[in-house]
Amino acid sequence: MTTRHAVSAALALISSTYRRHMFVAMRTARPTADLARARHFYEVLVGLPVLGSFAAHDGFDGVIFGLPDERAQLELVSTPHGIIPRPSAEDALVLYCDLTASTKIALRLREALVPELQSDATDLNPYWPRNGALTFVDPDGYRLIVALT
Repeated sequence: MTTRHAVSAALALISSTYRRHMFVAMRTARPTADLARARHFYEVLVGLPVLGSFAAHDGFDGVIFGLPDERAQLELVSTPHGIIPRPSAEDALVLYCDLTASTKIALRLREALVPELQSDATDLNPYWPRNGALTFVDPDGYRLIVALT
């Protein structure tokens, strides 16, 4: 191997390692039409831990949910601009959990009469029901998929 090739290989390895380790967390943020209702849905019915919340932050109110290690987060925001959520059939939050947790979440959502998509819904990606996942619709119309690990 020439020196040039050895340097290129070393730089590629360093670059690959850097890309794998440069991110430590991820948060997705989206608007909500009714922050209190959405918070109740995700905090009480789904059971996601609240990592933080804010009010009147430059006109924005919000709540941040996350997994206990805080590496994956969902931020719901009420904006002063009147932005209305516009979810598509493919906008979904997928939560992976064991059968016991999945059953408890589904029971709470069903008892609260949260809309649930049946496995034969024409706009439902067939992957999810085929693999035992349940699909519910949150207060803003986004899909919540509860999938088994």
